[in-house]
Amino acid sequence: MGDEWAGSDDEIARAVLASSPNAVVALDRDQSVLIWNDAAERLFGWTAEQVRGRRAPIVPEELTAEHNAVLERVRTGGQVSLRTKRLRKDDSVLDVRVDISALRLGSAVAGYVCVYHLAGVDQAAKHRMARRDRLVRRLTDVVGDINSELELPAVLDRISANLTELTGADAGGFVLIERERLRLVSTYQLPESLRGTTTDLRTSLVDKLLRTGKTVLLQSEGLDDLVWARLGGLHTIALGLAAVGGRPYGALYALFARRTPGHLELELLELLAGHAGIAVSNAMAYQEAVRQRAHEQAVFDASADGIAVLDGEGRVVRWNPAAAELTGFEAKDVIGGPPPFPLPKPGKKLTFQMESGRWLDVVSARIEETGEVVIDFRDVTTAKELEEAKDLFLATTSHELRTPITIVRGFASTLDARWDHMGDLERRAAVHTIAERARSLGQLMDHLLLGARAGAEELKVRIEEFDLAERIDAATLGLPALSDKHRVEVHIPDGLPRVLGDPLATDIILGQLLENAFKYSPKGGLISVEAWPEEDGVVVVVDDEGVGISPPDRERIFERFVQVDSGDRRRFGGVGLGLYIVRSLAKAQRGDVSAHPRPGGGTRMRLVLRTASTIRSDTPMR
Repeated sequence: MGDEWAGSDDEIARAVLASSPNAVVALDRDQSVLIWNDAAERLFGWTAEQVRGRRAPIVPEELTAEHNAVLERVRTGGQVSLRTKRLRKDDSVLDVRVDISALRLGSAVAGYVCVYHLAGVDQAAKHRMARRDRLVRRLTDVVGDINSELELPAVLDRISANLTELTGADAGGFVLIERERLRLVSTYQLPESLRGTTTDLRTSLVDKLLRTGKTVLLQSEGLDDLVWARLGGLHTIALGLAAVGGRPYGALYALFARRTPGHLELELLELLAGHAGIAVSNAMAYQEAVRQRAHEQAVFDASADGIAVLDGEGRVVRWNPAAAELTGFEAKDVIGGPPPFPLPKPGKKLTFQMESGRWLDVVSARIEETGEVVIDFRDVTTAKELEEAKDLFLATTSHELRTPITIVRGFASTLDARWDHMGDLERRAAVHTIAERARSLGQLMDHLLLGARAGAEELKVRIEEFDLAERIDAATLGLPALSDKHRVEVHIPDGLPRVLGDPLATDIILGQLLENAFKYSPKGGLISVEAWPEEDGVVVVVDDEGVGISPPDRERIFERFVQVDSGDRRRFGGVGLGLYIVRSLAKAQRGDVSAHPRPGGGTRMRLVLRTASTIRSDTPMR
């Protein structure tokens, strides 16, 4: 060789690059420019100083995925030659052909060598571009088809099926990332039994792809141990990351057994995986919205409170089952119209009584974003009645206490001031009146105490066997002398069974029932007491020919503080505890008291106590 070839290898290499008619660009693995020869300066317009050490701005944005796919293909072996577009510094677009190969230092891939030259118009390039255009159009249709579906399983099955059509893969699948696991949720042209298979994310190809920081990966080695090996003849796996906003949702796998994927297939895989991420994200958001709506509907339907939603015009658009039960208006009767009660101002409470007599507490809140109003209402009838009953109880108790106290005070003052001026009969009459009124006060206090203990469920009774006939005789003894307007009849059969209960409590019950019979028959008439055995108990009835009880009040009279307003009973006064105490004492003995109309007019009070023989026969053997 002559002296002209005596220079170093580096000098020769620089000379070759400078003399090359083609633009030669060498990139490192991060795509930063290492070499930018003179032809590259002429072709693209940037000098070597302007691009060296950074990414060259020559790849159009719409071709970034194609460029990345080509580099990935080159990294795994082989050389790629393609016709594509590149940008000049003056923003013009060049139609070029580029040959790309790996830049190797020993056995390691250190980067890429790209050789560019202007492409001529030839039939092969036209055919390729036409095919690419067809695939892009088909990809657009596929993406639209995928995004129109919101059910996640259907979305994933469509993605897997369209993947094989677009890339020419022999089979495909989609895996979801679930924390530290992968789950195979969709397959195409693979055994259905593989669906649902899980594996550790850290040992998967998806983890390998995530660590590269890229969006596509090509794998041709170590496939035998993977679940995908169920595809006969599998030699290459390409996978694309399905991510949105930096969050990976899963990966799309393309499996090749008969052909080898090129850069176009990788580009399509990358694009389809990106759209798959969006579709999966949308489907998961839709499913979450459906679940949230289902939860809200369950709460709406199961709520014990009435709930209604009004539109901006004040018309009912939603009406839950409790609302129908509380108001008596079914949803079909109110939807489209105003609610059947007035509305409070937002943040305020309105207590309203329906025509049915039911009291409702109503509150409302406005949804500023939609202009809708949410109404919540609940039944407060019991609380309202109790409040009114307590007010009435306090007023009545004050009256009941004031009368005897006034009389006692008056007679005591008279005795104190005029003792020496009064005869013996006058003094005895005054003392007798004081004693009678004191007894009334004591009886009232006993009722109040018993009522308080019953209300606190502290009413204690002693259960023992006793003769009910004796208690009835004792309770009715001397009754005929109490009133010259009433007749008293007592009918007790011989051999009346003994009962189980508390004799003292039973005395209180009988005394109150008899007192009421006299009290509520002011015009006189028959007071009848009868007893007889019936099934497993003994029945005692006290009949009167008095003012009676209206049907709606036959249960209410046993409530605490209740004094019915119907009929003539209200004018007889009282604190509304007598019958409440009677029923509480009866139930404490495992018996019952109830009110009924008497044939011919008046009231029948019915007491039932258990027979002692029945209790003994029910005792279990040991």
